[in-house]
Amino acid sequence: MKYFTGRAIVVIVLLLLATIRFFDPGLTQTLRLKTFDFLVTTQPVIQSQDIIIVNIGERTLQQWGQWPPKRDVIAKLVEDLRSMEASVIALNVLFPEPDRLGGDEQLANILKSDPATIIAQTPTTQSRPPDAVRRGFAAIGENPVPYVFSWRGAVAPIPSLAESATGVGVVATVSEIDGVVRRMPLITRINGDLYPAFPLEVIRVLADEKSYQIKTNEAGIEAIRIPNLPIMYTDSNGRIWLPQNSTFQQVEAVDINSDFIKDKIVIVGLAAEGLATIIATPQGEKLAQEVQALSLQGIIDGTLPTRMPESDLIELIAFVVFGLILILLVPVTSVLLTVPLYLIVMAGNVYGSLYIFDATLQLWDFSWFVLAGTLIFFQLVFNNFAREFFLKMQIKKQFGTYLSPAMVEKLQENPDLLKLGGETRELSIMFTDVRGFTAISEHYGADVQGLTKIMNRYMTAMTAKILANNGTLDKYIGDAQMAFWNAPLDDDKHAINAVKTALQMLGDLESFNNEIAKDGIPAFGMGLGINTGSVVVGNMGSDQRFDYTCLGDSVNLASRLEGQSKPYGVKLVIGQTTNEQVKDVYFTVELDYIAVKGKKEGIRIYTVIDDTNILRSKLFTERELHTKMLNYYRSRSWDQAIAMCKTLTSSFGGQLQGYYQMWIERCQELKQNDPGPGWDTVYRATSK
Repeated sequence: MKYFTGRAIVVIVLLLLATIRFFDPGLTQTLRLKTFDFLVTTQPVIQSQDIIIVNIGERTLQQWGQWPPKRDVIAKLVEDLRSMEASVIALNVLFPEPDRLGGDEQLANILKSDPATIIAQTPTTQSRPPDAVRRGFAAIGENPVPYVFSWRGAVAPIPSLAESATGVGVVATVSEIDGVVRRMPLITRINGDLYPAFPLEVIRVLADEKSYQIKTNEAGIEAIRIPNLPIMYTDSNGRIWLPQNSTFQQVEAVDINSDFIKDKIVIVGLAAEGLATIIATPQGEKLAQEVQALSLQGIIDGTLPTRMPESDLIELIAFVVFGLILILLVPVTSVLLTVPLYLIVMAGNVYGSLYIFDATLQLWDFSWFVLAGTLIFFQLVFNNFAREFFLKMQIKKQFGTYLSPAMVEKLQENPDLLKLGGETRELSIMFTDVRGFTAISEHYGADVQGLTKIMNRYMTAMTAKILANNGTLDKYIGDAQMAFWNAPLDDDKHAINAVKTALQMLGDLESFNNEIAKDGIPAFGMGLGINTGSVVVGNMGSDQRFDYTCLGDSVNLASRLEGQSKPYGVKLVIGQTTNEQVKDVYFTVELDYIAVKGKKEGIRIYTVIDDTNILRSKLFTERELHTKMLNYYRSRSWDQAIAMCKTLTSSFGGQLQGYYQMWIERCQELKQNDPGPGWDTVYRATSK
């Protein structure tokens, strides 16, 4: 789980999101474009005072009789608009074939006589070169041809009309990935040559200029300019972003009058159903002439939205930097601090984009920053909660079966108390083992379930005392137990608590045996060993499975001490360090100076006397005699040692009867096989 909730996986997600944004698939493009729709539609809507749209709609066609009508009808419309003092007349209408009714000459004469009339042509994928007269382009910088949108041919007006009109503009729109038109190319490439867009021709004619200037850099087209007019900044393909904040007065061609035509740019276009060209825009469906009017109004007012070529890179860098800041801060900072930080940055990003657009008309995309940044933030927050939850569950899983519920709860509330992994600590380690298990097994015979049940009762009773005294139950080893004190929680009385637990377990074992005796079950015996020393404690095991346990020489010695409880005839054997820490609380007696199996160095081992109902003064006297017996033994005075053992047999409430009997036998053996004056007094055990 740590691999899925660590910083590394979030960094990978950050890099993945940054890579997605870098390659810019349809998802990111659509999000960005929708964001721009939001920005451009926040501008207040203004009624145009410069442009009027004259529609050829149903009512107009009812009077004209058909479409296309005889071109003298169009000529009459142009003548009427000129008489009403329109500043420029832009016919967003195609004239690709001669008029079969013979009206071309009249229309050509009218166009020729009007110094400010533009007609249209449209690109096509068919390989048919346009016949329209091209306008001149002056290129500044790189060759612009490779960067503009290209078509194989064009549906162009017939030569007589093209030559008579003041200008011929290309009517072309290029929709975005979602099918919506947001940008319009100001220049197009048709059959290898450059042609101006319809609104660009209107501006040129309005300014009475002859040509255009195109500025290109290594990234593509940068700007287009008509001499003596402001620069029109474009994207690398020569497109302008369309403003969406203008509305236009629209009138049917049969309803025109000088009250609203005078000094206006007039765009004439088809509006009749089935004939009109409908274009999808951020503001909904619009007629082609409305889209042309939007672009033209933006050029006139200088309100074209712009987007810097380096914007994508800046936005990507900003997202990565913010993501890295989150990755560094969120895992180590309180949610109370990171949530306000996240909200402030996100709100600031959105507000900043709005403010910049309102002030400069620059388009900045906040969508990926907000969306991907939110994903990173909530992944980090989730990871924090997940790590905390799984840490608590891990603590409960690891310690719930071998720590008291109160200790587990304390660890869950403050996991810092638990140092996961290995650490060196001084522990008091206890091993226990059942004595008389063979008799118990024989009692149950083939009843394995019965044997399992009684063993579970025994283990439950013994484990209860370990947990009650703040011990950690390490493991069950068959009919044996291993426990330790002073980990994972600190216990400055760990040796005392370990011995206390051992004595309570022995007391409970007596009560347990009394209960099972009623069912005729043989009594359980138990041997215990306790040793205190430095060990490595923590999570040990493999990646697939591990346990909280301890390792070290002191652990092995504790196990060996438990094994010596049987030959020494006592129930509890404690090590030398344990004795030093408990001797002022419990009455202890030295048993021997022994090198357990597998060891060369000797240690002193002790047992704890249950002094209940025994006078302390009597115990001290008996211990003095016991010490004298050991001195006889170590000075090789075998007869005196044997005599003292016989005297002490009933001492200490009879708790060491088995010990003294064993000691007499050992002295008798050594008497027959005297080790000599060089004897180091260490007894070397041959069994565990």
